Amino acid sequence: MSEKLNGPSADEPERGGAQGKNTHYDDSQRAGSAGAGAAGADGRGAAGPKPGSAPLGSSGSSGLQIGARPEGVPGANLTAEEIARRASGRGTWHRRASKPVSYWMFGIIAALLAHRFIPNGGWLIVHMVTLGLITNSILIWSQHFTEALMKIKIPDEARGVQVTRIFTLNAGIVVLMLGMVFQEQLPTLYILTLAGASVVGAMVAWHGVALLKQVKQALPSRFGATIRFYIAAAFMLPFGAALGAMTAFPGLEKTLHAQFLLAHEAVNVLGFVGVTVVGTLITFWPTMLRTKMVENALGISVRALQLMIAGVLVTALSAIFGGVPGARFAAGAGLLAYCAGLLMVAVVMVRTMRTKRPGEFPPMSVGAGFIWLVLGVLATAFMVLSTPFAELDMRAVTPVFVAGFLLQVLLGAMSYLLPQRMGGGPAVVRASNKEFSRFAAARVTVVNLSLIVFMLPTTLTGSWVKVTVSAMGALGLASFLPCMVRGVKASVNTRKEMMAARARGEKPSFDGSGIQPDPVNHTRHSLFGVLAVVLALTLGIAVDPSSVGFNLMGGSTATGTGQTTTVKVKATSNYRFTPDTAQVPVGNRLVVEVTNEDQGMTHDLTFNNGAKTGTINPGETKSVDVGVITADSEGWCSVAGHRQQGMLFHVKATGSNLQANGHHGGGASGGGAGSNGSGSNVMTAQNGNVDLHASPGEGYERRDPVLQPVPAGEKRDGKTVHKITMDVQELNREVAPGVDVKAWTFNGSYMGPILHGKLGDVFEITLENNGSMGHSLDFHAGMVSPDNTMKTIAPGEKLVYRFEATGTGIWLYHCSTTPMSLHMASGMYGAVVIDPQDMDPVDHEYVLVQNETYLSDTGQTAENGNKLTEVSSEGIAAGTPTFTMFNGHATQYINQPLEAKKGERVRIWLMAAGPSKGMSFHVVGSQFDTVYKEGGYLLRRGKDPYGVTGGHSQALDLDSAQGGFVEMQFREPGTYTFVNHQFAEMERGAMGKIKVTDK
Repeated sequence: MSEKLNGPSADEPERGGAQGKNTHYDDSQRAGSAGAGAAGADGRGAAGPKPGSAPLGSSGSSGLQIGARPEGVPGANLTAEEIARRASGRGTWHRRASKPVSYWMFGIIAALLAHRFIPNGGWLIVHMVTLGLITNSILIWSQHFTEALMKIKIPDEARGVQVTRIFTLNAGIVVLMLGMVFQEQLPTLYILTLAGASVVGAMVAWHGVALLKQVKQALPSRFGATIRFYIAAAFMLPFGAALGAMTAFPGLEKTLHAQFLLAHEAVNVLGFVGVTVVGTLITFWPTMLRTKMVENALGISVRALQLMIAGVLVTALSAIFGGVPGARFAAGAGLLAYCAGLLMVAVVMVRTMRTKRPGEFPPMSVGAGFIWLVLGVLATAFMVLSTPFAELDMRAVTPVFVAGFLLQVLLGAMSYLLPQRMGGGPAVVRASNKEFSRFAAARVTVVNLSLIVFMLPTTLTGSWVKVTVSAMGALGLASFLPCMVRGVKASVNTRKEMMAARARGEKPSFDGSGIQPDPVNHTRHSLFGVLAVVLALTLGIAVDPSSVGFNLMGGSTATGTGQTTTVKVKATSNYRFTPDTAQVPVGNRLVVEVTNEDQGMTHDLTFNNGAKTGTINPGETKSVDVGVITADSEGWCSVAGHRQQGMLFHVKATGSNLQANGHHGGGASGGGAGSNGSGSNVMTAQNGNVDLHASPGEGYERRDPVLQPVPAGEKRDGKTVHKITMDVQELNREVAPGVDVKAWTFNGSYMGPILHGKLGDVFEITLENNGSMGHSLDFHAGMVSPDNTMKTIAPGEKLVYRFEATGTGIWLYHCSTTPMSLHMASGMYGAVVIDPQDMDPVDHEYVLVQNETYLSDTGQTAENGNKLTEVSSEGIAAGTPTFTMFNGHATQYINQPLEAKKGERVRIWLMAAGPSKGMSFHVVGSQFDTVYKEGGYLLRRGKDPYGVTGGHSQALDLDSAQGGFVEMQFREPGTYTFVNHQFAEMERGAMGKIKVTDK
């Protein structure tokens, strides 16, 4: 459908548009101003008045206002349903086009609540604002202002093209976000990122082309230059989208990423959004203030916009070609030029304010947003001029642009435009305006004061203060939603009252005061806002008083020097902090900034006074305020096992005679996940009062020891491919009667699944890390390079491990993330059985995998009533297991034994998984006539490798990570006990029974 354009005649003002040629929106023209964009008489954007009729929103010769109709006119008696339908204005194209904006608002709230569980959650939230809210709003309202300023009338039947364009834009945004969120786990999804960016760029470019056609077909207007800036801005976004897609390219070199990111943000934020906003403010700023444009405002603003566009282009090109000498300084100069243009516009805005001070939420919020735009550009220019591209971190100014500039401008503009678009006449608009501007000064104060505190260095505020003030600022922004609901209700209810009066033949009451706001005590409301932020600040200090120099933990009360020592530290993949020691003068406050350079694992830094960074994901940087240093102290990574690997950080207090506090001080000792192994209370079956002859708990499901047949798999290139998903989860699992352990599991079980295949089969394993720390896989059955397949992946990531079974036997697999002993003792191990090609038939085939675990009592109780334990690194180091088990439980085959009948041949596959102990497998009362160990037969039906017959074996000895099988026939019925004949391990649970019955 083409977009039909018709210029309004002089005596037929456009629907909701400016009347006549007066483009200053004074109060006499308020209801029909270009900035107001009021709807038609029935609130549905109905056609404007015919020549000679009274303009909507003003009195005609009959003195009737909206909602009043002379008696006897057809349709005067409206039903309640018709009144409600017309009052709600459900037919307007704005309402249809704006639906995605509403959805994105609620989506942002959901993402904020769940962002820690969403891959790339920070990026997602930022782009839900920039693409979801801002880009949609620009397409809607730049069209609106183009029609209003150029006096263009577009028929309702032509609106479908605009709505289709907006909905296609949103489809592209969703595809783009899916690609960005999940492409780290599956790099091939970059195609979605690329496709989504292409759709977004194409739709905005199409919007620019549509505006250009409208301008060319419209009559000349003094505001035509403003619309051309809309068009220029729209044509910038496709280039910005392409730059954004380039930053997401997998494996992009760090310096290029920083360069493209700077160019991307310059083109999109400063170009597409910034130029559009400033172009709109030429006329929209005086409209919101309900005053006239000051002299020369249009000319100054146009020159400023030209300077801004030039600054964007210089900055973007300089960033793209960052390798050229002087490129960084050229980029900084482009930003300063852009800022100069902003300051020219700021002068015009201040001159306008002198004639009318802001008294409502829209100009307050938009004005504050403009100030943050100026500050953000200046900060970015400083960063670019003082920092090499390789070290440039644009995240430092993200809160300024997103929360300070974009959201405040958007919410302020919507608070003005929505009442005007709902229309209904001065009384209706005034009622809606009042709700949209409720507590205006308090809301603006909360948002901006919270952002100021948030942007202060962590060394001054501490991390908890940032958390609390950011939450308060978010509430300030979110207050728009209840105000919007109240505003819409006020508009609809007032219209209903007026239309009901008309239906009764009555003249609706109207006080004639226009839509001037009621006087409000903004000073008092601002004070309320200040108090709210002070409350958030106080709460943050109360949670972590040491972050601002308060000591409420009974520690040293030495007077600080007032100086701060800041140390930058890297957490590396070899379980070290680099540097691992800091020299700090006594009395100085210590702040440690930790960057996690380990791409496969999370880390943190915890000190013995309780100060901690919290979890640091790969690539992230977090700070910890240790407080005032009065003596030597120590920090460590509290992720399970990392401290035991030597991941320590030492603080040396210089100029002090005090001894080191040591890591056993009264502070935290690496709680949470990191407490695994930090305690010295190593548990045994005896001191834990565990009955190793008792049955497992009622909720425990016995691990089936039967070796399942080889699955069919799928055929690919002549080979059988077995596809398995290994889902890492952290769960409580029973390992002995009455004892649960905080287990790290493959597919939810302590001990992973038994895999079964044949020689030459291919195994394609997808590892999904849904835990809280890094994990990995090592399949002994494969012959692959460890570099990529065995690497540790961070929480939320996936890895595909593919190997071919090139040898027969039973093979161990386990998590290969260090400390491996801790991960394996926590349940991250299993076995792969590859059948020898000429195996003899048997009646029963079982699998028993032995491992040992080392536990400490947490003092807690699991949900099933069992004692809750955790794996102890100190116990592993001491080498004294708590339990030694078959298939992940110490007693499961005592009361629920393996089964056979007299004379049947039984094969038992055996694996000594460790992590440290082997076994000597023996069945009491039986002998093995077949013994297979590590890929070959020691005995086969009583014959040894030299052909000598009549031999039997009493035990199969396996060291850690070795495996094989034994075969036997039971001559008599009875109950046979199988044991690890290293009796200390048997007495820790390495035993079970085989129940043999008569045939």
